[in-house]
Amino acid sequence: MQLDVINFDGKKVGTTELADSIFGIAPRADILHRVVTWQRAKSRAGTHAVKTVSDVAGSGKKAFKQKKTGNARQGEKYNVHMRGGGVVHGPVVRDHSIDLPKKIRALGLKMALSSKVADGTLIVIDSEKLKESKTAAFAKQLKKLDIASALFVGGDTLDANFVKSAANIANIDALPTIGLNVLDILKHDKLVLTADAVKAVEARLG
Repeated sequence: MQLDVINFDGKKVGTTELADSIFGIAPRADILHRVVTWQRAKSRAGTHAVKTVSDVAGSGKKAFKQKKTGNARQGEKYNVHMRGGGVVHGPVVRDHSIDLPKKIRALGLKMALSSKVADGTLIVIDSEKLKESKTAAFAKQLKKLDIASALFVGGDTLDANFVKSAANIANIDALPTIGLNVLDILKHDKLVLTADAVKAVEARLG
């Protein structure tokens, strides 16, 4: 399929051919859900932890005498029901990641790209390079293109002026091709690929 290539002024500067095997397949909600679940689980640190009875520092000395104190009898000072004691059934350090075959991950990325094409929310620009890093000027260009929420994807590296200009604009994110992922594609209203990014994506998934 063919798609128009535009510049930041919204003017057509050419066309590009998109591979049907990557940008033209029917999206499936179950595949996209599996990939997003895998991605979100993989991003969890799993470093949450609390001190159990065995982790709390202290001696095993009895808190107070067994009898004639007026208090309920107690053993160790760091039992779970004592102030400063351990925590029972608390979170422990663990790995939240789940397994997902590479073929399913690649298929999910293709489906996410195809969904943007099907919705008419995929935009191809000639280049992301800007002459200067001016957030206000870049915001005006986005308004011309009717872009309020978008993921910009460049080639192997991103233009430094573009990265600085986009950094402080809400709902605008930028990634090199290697960082392209299903979650970021789906959570933005539009996907903007540079001409170099289209070639790189097809080389990556082809």
